[in-house]
Amino acid sequence: MASKIYIIAGEASGDLHGGNLVKQMLKIDRNLSIRAWGGERMQEAGASVIKHYRDLAFMGFTEVLMNIRTILKNISFCKRDILAFKPDAIVLIDYPGFNLRIAEFAYQHKIPVLYYISPQIWAWKQSRIEKIKKFVTRMFVILPFEREFYSKFGYQVSFPGHPLLDAIVQFKSTETSSGMKWPKEYLVVLPGSRKQEIKKMLPVMLIAIEGHFDFPVFIGKAPSVDESFYLSLIGNSNAKLFHGGTYGLLAGAKAALVTSGTATLETALFKVPEVVCYKGGYLSYLLAKSLVKVKYISLVNLILDRPAVPELIQQEFTPEICRVKLTEIIEEGAARNRMLNDFEVLQQKLGGPGASLRAAEEMLDIIKKNQVV
Repeated sequence: MASKIYIIAGEASGDLHGGNLVKQMLKIDRNLSIRAWGGERMQEAGASVIKHYRDLAFMGFTEVLMNIRTILKNISFCKRDILAFKPDAIVLIDYPGFNLRIAEFAYQHKIPVLYYISPQIWAWKQSRIEKIKKFVTRMFVILPFEREFYSKFGYQVSFPGHPLLDAIVQFKSTETSSGMKWPKEYLVVLPGSRKQEIKKMLPVMLIAIEGHFDFPVFIGKAPSVDESFYLSLIGNSNAKLFHGGTYGLLAGAKAALVTSGTATLETALFKVPEVVCYKGGYLSYLLAKSLVKVKYISLVNLILDRPAVPELIQQEFTPEICRVKLTEIIEEGAARNRMLNDFEVLQQKLGGPGASLRAAEEMLDIIKKNQVV
């Protein structure tokens, strides 16, 4: 009988990695039945998506509190749907506030839990390690330093590598021009994937660039956000909205302003010099500052353990400072060359392509062994 797998991703990056994971799983066993919370990437890969991540992405302490009833309804629905589907295993992708609750529920119902892409408990909420050790059958980490972190707590994890390398290789192998005539050099603005962060980030980023650089400017559009929302923020700016996905935009970029998140790592792996930016609500920022235990906010700097890319956080995120930092990495010189060299080191640390396949193989092996038992 074909195995049944239930996958939960709560944001765009989770859908991206989940899509590649599903694709590899179905290559190994085309008879799998995969039910998922995610988006277009998982749907296209062959999963049956029943809840879109755009309905799940609540960001920051205050927004979570404001939407707590919706979140609780989603959790309740998820639990009922799992019991009705009767999966052989549940694959959770990051999204810890929601997914750790589901992990506990699955444990209570003796359903194996495979966690793909660890919650960033090394940054904050280290107390979650006890729940992970108890409720998660196997944790799959994608950052090299996470293995050492978990081993300090006596918990062994799997490190298949970082799936972004797979996603980028796949993009480059199927790359098309999207019918667009690209300028020789251009700047990229990646203001985030959620409305609340785009609203905070995009206007400041555009003011930093507008009228100060002799390059066309393109804004990366998040697939789950309506074009009209961007247009209301762009106003009279000459910046153009790009609909073709982040990778198509980064492929030929000169430099970028990037909101903290997975996009900082994607930008680095495309060898595009970047300035990392972040600004949250004042209350959320104060709470995060008191809880977070890491030196950097960008994945690039965290992995390299040094300030390879500039980070402009909260009050430092101003048009003037953005402009200065962007100028430094646009100009052909020491700062730009140093950053590009750091990106080469970064890619080596993440290992080669094949992470999605390695993760899929190990997950299916665990599921088969569990079914035999």
